[in-house]
Amino acid sequence: MAAGPNLVNAEKVTKTYGTRTLLDEVSLGIGAGDVIGVVGRNGDGKSTLLGLLTGTVEPDSGRITQTGNVSIGVLTQAEVEVPPTTPGHLPTVRDLIVHGEPDHVWAADSYRRTVVTELLDGIGLDQPLATLSGGERRRAALVAMLLGDHDLLVLDEPTNHLDVEAVAWLAQHLRTLQQRGTAMLVVSHDRWFLDSVCTRIWEVHDASVDAYEGGYAAYVLARVERDRQAQATEQRRKNLATKELAWLRRGPPARTSKPRFRIDAANSLIQDVPAPRDRMQLQEFAVARLGKDVVDAVRASVVLPDGRVLLDQLDWSIGPGDRIGLVGVNGAGKSTLLRLLAGEQQPTGGRVKHGKTLRLGHLSQLVGELDDGERVLDSVNRLKQETTDATGKQLTASTLLEDFGFTGQKLVTRIGELSGGERRRLQFLRLLLAEPNVLFLDEPTNDLDIDTLNVIEDHLDSWPGTLVVVSHDRYFLERVCDVTYALLGDGSCVLLPGGVDEYLERRRAGTAGTATRPAADAGPNESTRPGLSGAELRAAQKELVAMERRMGRLHQLIDSARTALADHDPTDYVGLGVAMQKITAHEAELSSLEERWMELGEELESAAS
Repeated sequence: MAAGPNLVNAEKVTKTYGTRTLLDEVSLGIGAGDVIGVVGRNGDGKSTLLGLLTGTVEPDSGRITQTGNVSIGVLTQAEVEVPPTTPGHLPTVRDLIVHGEPDHVWAADSYRRTVVTELLDGIGLDQPLATLSGGERRRAALVAMLLGDHDLLVLDEPTNHLDVEAVAWLAQHLRTLQQRGTAMLVVSHDRWFLDSVCTRIWEVHDASVDAYEGGYAAYVLARVERDRQAQATEQRRKNLATKELAWLRRGPPARTSKPRFRIDAANSLIQDVPAPRDRMQLQEFAVARLGKDVVDAVRASVVLPDGRVLLDQLDWSIGPGDRIGLVGVNGAGKSTLLRLLAGEQQPTGGRVKHGKTLRLGHLSQLVGELDDGERVLDSVNRLKQETTDATGKQLTASTLLEDFGFTGQKLVTRIGELSGGERRRLQFLRLLLAEPNVLFLDEPTNDLDIDTLNVIEDHLDSWPGTLVVVSHDRYFLERVCDVTYALLGDGSCVLLPGGVDEYLERRRAGTAGTATRPAADAGPNESTRPGLSGAELRAAQKELVAMERRMGRLHQLIDSARTALADHDPTDYVGLGVAMQKITAHEAELSSLEERWMELGEELESAAS
């Protein structure tokens, strides 16, 4: 934190609603250049804390002080306030963000020009605010706040309604503002975003606020260590936070631009923690449940009434156990593609085929699919009492309800009285109990807190089936999916071997259209694209999956053979020789497969370049 007095201080602040105390004698401060991420479960007091610090909420006791004439810009989740209407003039985007200034005035400032260009793409400055969607209006409010030259920015879920590209730009922009001394308070469920921009984390829980130095990854490490010290048993140590830490440490280095935690300590904590999921086991279960055919798009096209082409003769074969993340700019057709694959929307041309054993669960962005008059427990019990995951573990309705935060009075609450996040949790829980073997998730992280996302990720780790996820939350995508595809806005859907990072790089370079099509056969313009044809690509992907399965099996065989060798009668020279030959043969095969695996990886990478 920069030297000098804090911009805002809270001294022994307490706030109670009804019989529930959300904050109890909390003391903290924000200094120039501090970028603080605020995390905690829905309803634990994050928004209340922001309201207290900005002066919109009065404390029951204690006091809030602001230094001098500190300027505070606030982005809330509430409906954006529209400037007052004057006779003959409806308030426009221009009125909100630049106070009505003409283009030649505001655009002369390169800073303002950059912010408007990056975040208001497709929104005209002279559009009346009343004609904008909720998401567009919120983006305009974000621009207005960034152009306000504030000392402190208070951002409540700033990445909502932004695509993955805009989220990456916003993170970079906020880092630049931080270097200039701007302070920030950020509430977000987007863990990649928190780790990218924050210098500290505040965790709101049990009416208190715990402070952690560093970004989200550092917070996870510190929380794991705190839990380990509080309860030293091995079972407690291997909790969801430890599993998430293992993911953070073992993932690509680009996942976090600033590793802010002690690597030795992190390695010590996760050295005996397995990978988040057993891909081979899940693949075997998926094939057993689904067979070879799941969903096939054959020359499928979608053309809007205005003539815009969302999908142009798409050939895509989605197989058993595939875990696919789907990205693209807003309006590229991601939700439309999910509806098309689900059979809820008919293509303009071509067709979509479903496997005979397919049982589809589709989590859309709408939360109106629930019966508002029904109670939570009745809604769940009406479906099923238990289900089974890939490990054979029985998941009862009561266990799932507890995992997803529905306990006590919440069980008998009517669905119509639930918050947006609670309805979202209930939707996902009901999907799991229905035992689908194919899941389509459209922006599943909307309105959910980080602890709930950890629970969902943990359940998906042992869920055996085919998964397609549309999300702007790159952390969630990388955590639960194995491959990434992108809709580029030109009717194509392409494979990105380099994941979200490759997508962002291609968007910056303007070469996104040269990526590899996910076609079973060559697309209509395939001859102009470098690298593998569609059929060759699909064959290479299948070979890669088969090799990974065989390599995993060989590792098991080698470990078993070495264990048996250690227990072998040392006087049985013939038997020892035979055992050694088996180990040598397995190792030779493994070495050969690893070489071919690397060659295939290079071929797939070059196909996308």
